[in-house]
Amino acid sequence: MTATIALVDDDKNILTSVSIALQTEGFLTRLYSDPEAALKALIENPADLAVFDIKMPRMDGLELLRRLREKSHMPVIFLTSKADELDEALGLAMGADDYISKPFSQRLLIARIRAILRRAEVSKADAAPDEPVAEPIVRGRLEMDPARHRVKWMGLDVTLTVTEFLILETLATRPGVVKNRNQLMDAAYQDDVYVDDRTIDSHIKRLRRKFREVDPEFNAIDTLYGAGYRFSEEA
Repeated sequence: MTATIALVDDDKNILTSVSIALQTEGFLTRLYSDPEAALKALIENPADLAVFDIKMPRMDGLELLRRLREKSHMPVIFLTSKADELDEALGLAMGADDYISKPFSQRLLIARIRAILRRAEVSKADAAPDEPVAEPIVRGRLEMDPARHRVKWMGLDVTLTVTEFLILETLATRPGVVKNRNQLMDAAYQDDVYVDDRTIDSHIKRLRRKFREVDPEFNAIDTLYGAGYRFSEEA
């Protein structure tokens, strides 16, 4: 079944270019330059996934997401500027599924869309007992539920993006085993999307920061300089 992606952005050039890229990959698209019109349309006729710009006039992406979440659990990806870490955190706390910083690679956006749609399909296994469901991962104080994209540390929720979740899952699946940057990139960025080595380092910093918000003593992700990263179950 062909997935429908809703794009909401006041920049019509972005709407057009991203829509063409998505259609080339086989997606259907709906385009909205007016967030209020988008909200009404998406409540009445939800898409499979929506991409919201954060900075929009009259109603920004955060408010659009807040109002949408009153009626729908449709997956949402935010487009943000690199300076909007506070907006990113707010968006994730409000129920966004991921964010991508501008300027962004269309290939990366498409890879994130596919990853989130795959996760949504897996979640449907809750209503289909005969379907295989990924087993939860428990490593010391860490609990990960891949089917529901949920993470807990010491019983407390930690909100991660899809990319952060995939990196942590790769490390936690084999605690003590060092994973280099290429291996983590392969796990987090599929469909041959190229990212700089420093992107993985940035994700690791974000992971540590998010876990330290619930546990200031968190030190379960080790850096082995020149080699990569590993998850320490005993930390």
